[in-house]
Amino acid sequence: MVNVDTADIPPASQAAALAAAKEQRPQQRRARIALIGTGGRSEMYIRAILGPHSDTAELVALSDMNPGRVDYYQKLIGELGGTGSVGSFEPSQLTSFIKENGIDRVIVTTPDYTHADYIVEALQAGADVVVEKPLTIDADGCRRITAAVAATGRNVVVTFNYRYSPRNSALKEIIQSGVIGKVTSVDFSWVLDTVHGADYFRRWHREKKNSGGLLIHKASHHFDLVNWWIDDVPERVFASGGLKFYGDKNAADRGLGARPERGTLDAQDADGGANDPFVLDLRDDEKLRELYYENEHYDGYRRDQDVFTAGITIEDNLALIVDYQGGPTLSYSLNAHSPWEGYRVAVNGTEGRAELEVVERAAVVSSTDKKTVVDPSATPVEEDDAVRRNGERLVVQRHWEAAYEVPIINGEGGHGGGDILLLSDLFNGPGEDPLGRPSGYLDGLRSVSVGIAGNLSLESSLPVRIEDLDLGVNLRRQP
Repeated sequence: MVNVDTADIPPASQAAALAAAKEQRPQQRRARIALIGTGGRSEMYIRAILGPHSDTAELVALSDMNPGRVDYYQKLIGELGGTGSVGSFEPSQLTSFIKENGIDRVIVTTPDYTHADYIVEALQAGADVVVEKPLTIDADGCRRITAAVAATGRNVVVTFNYRYSPRNSALKEIIQSGVIGKVTSVDFSWVLDTVHGADYFRRWHREKKNSGGLLIHKASHHFDLVNWWIDDVPERVFASGGLKFYGDKNAADRGLGARPERGTLDAQDADGGANDPFVLDLRDDEKLRELYYENEHYDGYRRDQDVFTAGITIEDNLALIVDYQGGPTLSYSLNAHSPWEGYRVAVNGTEGRAELEVVERAAVVSSTDKKTVVDPSATPVEEDDAVRRNGERLVVQRHWEAAYEVPIINGEGGHGGGDILLLSDLFNGPGEDPLGRPSGYLDGLRSVSVGIAGNLSLESSLPVRIEDLDLGVNLRRQP
């Protein structure tokens, strides 16, 4: 295989470099792939396999509990000009399908609480696995996965696309260069706005038994970034937080009055629901309508539950202190009802400080911002106001020196072009990467271990040591 190091290539030129490298690669058998879970996250993989990576991967079949969603993507495959037949199978038939069809890899994009089951079953059936973050939601799932990896010797990749985002890679380069010295602490604040943040409280994520809460489902991305940025392993976690904005009790306390159970209601125009910024009508977006609303009759799943109804068991405000094996301490916070979206991270070192500020959506303005553009990092939006501007800035300042700004050059596509690089690593094999962006299942374990420990700390009001979770493998880096 011919590999290419893209770390020092401007993102705008990386696609061309990757294409040139693919032309030099010897012809090889395409990996036979089955994808399980045909919700919104599956589309990126389907388009990649049928498009730029059709020479190295073959989509053999799709699977989902909801046949209507499978049909949705079968139609998309036809529109993309897919050649040959893409089959389908019931999720309960995963083992037999892998064995009978020579499946090399299974891509798992199902709800979080099912990840461990499908990963373990796929490994035991003889396939490698690519899984959307998080790896799993609890310690038992971690133990089962580590046991299956050890028993089968097969590979599990957790797709941490944030590593590939140029701004995050740029911060990694600064830290790795040693310009700010040895890292002593990290201060990391992430805010989700009232479009993106609210969406976790209307879907299956709203119940912790399904998602592990935002400490697992969302923050596993953030914890992986810190682990990767500072090349260290988390050891102890103390967490605080709660449900302070969404949910029926908070709505009642603020006098919001009666709420509809869901956003897609024929009577909503009469009661003003169409003008409610927290109401999501699935009919307003063609994909949401076809993928979810028109397939509810199969499984009863509602994608548009009201964020102020009962039954929400996850937190919307969270704060953590994380101690690391090498000595640094992370101070982390997450808010899911901010008027703007983005993050700020400051890395303190013995020689100085690096600061990264990212504004992904400067303001949620109902008159111009579609509520169905959920994730502004994946689908960039322009919502500048008089004070805040969409964009990013990386500033470095050494002790006794003036600050300077580090340029960040973005590429095309989601996450500043990072998705293209991630998909290339997945389907072509990772090349030499001095930043170490390709991730394995140990990275997935280290990221969810922080969230798992954090959830236990929320329950006990006490710090939790990660080694006490007994995840089935030693996560500490050996000297």
